Order: sequence, then C-alpha cells, then structure tokens
Amino acid sequence: MARSKRTPQRIGSSRGSKAVTNVRRLWPYLLMAWERWQSLPPEKKEQYKRQAREAAEHGRKVLDQQRRKHGR
Repeated sequence: MARSKRTPQRIGSSRGSKAVTNVRRLWPYLLMAWERWQSLPPEKKEQYKRQAREAAEHGRKVLDQQRRKHGR
C-alpha cells in the first residue's frame, strides 16, 4: 500500500481551529474599523464608497483587457 505524500497534521491544527484562531486575532481590528466607519460623517462615507466603486471598475477593465489580449 502506497503512503500518502502529505505531511501528517498536528493534533488541533485542523482547518476549523485555524479559522477560529484567525477570527480571534482579527476581531479587534474589525471592531475598530467598524467603529471608525460608524463615526465618519455621511459625506466621507460616500467619498470612500465612490473610491471603492471606481477601483472595482478599474480592476474589471484591466481584467477584461488582459482576457482580450490573451484571447480567452
């Protein structure tokens, strides 16, 4: 019987426990970002939303150009 080439996982290092660890690490930063967002005036929120839309649109255009360039 052939052995698996995967390295053995340590006990407790499953994907789920890693996700929980990452969430615990990120939670304070997410909370700070949410509180900061909530404290912004409406004009600033709209400015950031517009910038995000423009960046997303720019990304879509670049991807479309690359797809056309490579014939996909």
